[in-house]
Amino acid sequence: MKQFKKILCVAKPGEACKKMLERAVTLAKNNQAELTVIDLVPRITAGIGMPEGGPISADLQAALVKEHAQELETLLEPYRKQIKIETNILIGTPFLEIIREVLRNGCDLVIKILEPQDWLNRLFGSDDMHLLRKCPCPVWLIKPHAPKIHRHILAAVDVGDEYPQSEQESRHTLNRQILEMASSVALSDFAEMHIAHAWEVIGESAMRGAFMHAPEEEIIAYVEQVRQQHQTSLDGLMRKVSITLGQDAVGYLKPQIHLLKGSARKEIPALAKRIEADLVVMGTVARTGVPGFFMGNTAETILNQIDCSVLAIKPPGFVTPVTLEE
Repeated sequence: MKQFKKILCVAKPGEACKKMLERAVTLAKNNQAELTVIDLVPRITAGIGMPEGGPISADLQAALVKEHAQELETLLEPYRKQIKIETNILIGTPFLEIIREVLRNGCDLVIKILEPQDWLNRLFGSDDMHLLRKCPCPVWLIKPHAPKIHRHILAAVDVGDEYPQSEQESRHTLNRQILEMASSVALSDFAEMHIAHAWEVIGESAMRGAFMHAPEEEIIAYVEQVRQQHQTSLDGLMRKVSITLGQDAVGYLKPQIHLLKGSARKEIPALAKRIEADLVVMGTVARTGVPGFFMGNTAETILNQIDCSVLAIKPPGFVTPVTLEE
């Protein structure tokens, strides 16, 4: 089962942050992991008549950092008796500095409060969307009013075989990581676990179209054949994960399996709504090993439709386009 070693928590002073901090502290204790909590402040740029890097702008920057550091200490004070917590105040563009902190310290999980989404964020890309696309480690975005304990967890996997052979092993590994992380959270929270895979039949509409006029019994047989292929692949994934987790854990979880006919971008959000999911665990990158090759359209469409916390995982071999240099 996934064991985190270095957890990075992005905090903002306020009541909404407390549940996130409690989860980060609990996760760090359960994993015996290092926990670093950071806050971010904007970089003070030169104004009219103010030279770049001059004493006035430098003093303002220092004052802003000190103010945030004091607020962060007040926020963390109740948790310091439970676990050792490192802190840092970062200056600059939030998503860039978060990713650079991950790269500097080898963090294997980022936990952050989910930003409110509006049409500008969706159009230009919020810090959260940038993190989901570019952060090299898993990103856990928690809704401000998420329940303290998750009740329903949805793990969305993709066991389709329509991808290049070079990608298959990476996708299998990503699916296993998704299920292992979802199972870990479900066991910790005594939550109900759901596993979903959406599948489509290529050419089904054409077979029913005016140019083919295929007999209905042939279409039904073809659709059933495709369904069985996806069922077999999903069963194989579950067997491998059962070996990793152990039969006792799987027996306790009794995950509910959903083989959904239709587009993933439509069926996964609809299922999340039906089961009132508190957390969706899913992969967020379409291709591996290519710097700057970001989240696939399907994953991004799903994320824009669900109304709950998200734990997003990158496939092995993902390379972030962000570097430590400015």
